[in-house]
Amino acid sequence: MDFPEEIKQQTCADCLSGVSLGFRIRMAFQPIIDWQTRKIFAYEALVRGPEGQGAGWVFEQINETNKYYFDQACRITAIKTAAELGCDTFLSINFLPNAVYNPLTCIKATIEAAHLYNFDLKKLIFEVTEGENIIDKAHLRNIFQSYAQFGFLTAIDDYGAGYTHISWLSELKPHVLKLDMSLIRDIDKDPLKQAQIREIKAQCDLQCTQLLAEGIETQEELSCLTEMGIRYLQGYLFARPTLEHLTTASDIELLQAIDW
Repeated sequence: MDFPEEIKQQTCADCLSGVSLGFRIRMAFQPIIDWQTRKIFAYEALVRGPEGQGAGWVFEQINETNKYYFDQACRITAIKTAAELGCDTFLSINFLPNAVYNPLTCIKATIEAAHLYNFDLKKLIFEVTEGENIIDKAHLRNIFQSYAQFGFLTAIDDYGAGYTHISWLSELKPHVLKLDMSLIRDIDKDPLKQAQIREIKAQCDLQCTQLLAEGIETQEELSCLTEMGIRYLQGYLFARPTLEHLTTASDIELLQAIDW
């Protein structure tokens, strides 16, 4: 993967300062539920604009010139904000594999930020969306393997939305596989989707990959998924993303309504 030499020569301090990005980003956080313990397993950090604009607005500002700095700025901002909010769970950060020219080099600023803001490196999850146009699968596998050496967890997001095949699971060996909401929507009414998810879960169980269902919006979807043994859950049914705020388990009415 070829990157301009001037980008390769930038210091980690540049990434930490964010001066090269050209605009400010902020973070919203959405909880991921561990249904077995009825607690929050992690928060996913979701990028927002300087006035709270959605991710769509932010990505309109991203191009080949600034995507490297954007990827770095997202990591740093997510860690900094989560630490300031007192996050003590896992923190899931989306990243752009096409903006990573060398995993070991590009992770330096992330490690520096975790140390600077006193965030536990062992509680970081890096997830790549299936919607990201992966131009080199071997490169992504190298990233996943490199991150695992640091003790980071890795995840594939939006699985089932696009180009990936179940063989990607065995090749990339992510710690977490996030099922796309297109598979989740109305799953309680769709035996074919249920069969597909059972097949995916069987493969995940074989290689110790945790399966996570995202985009849950109805109680019926929740009941169907938990009956199939899906432990990790995310969606508007529990909580929407909140800007620079961590929704706690006590804030989630559904968890409070459970008869223990």
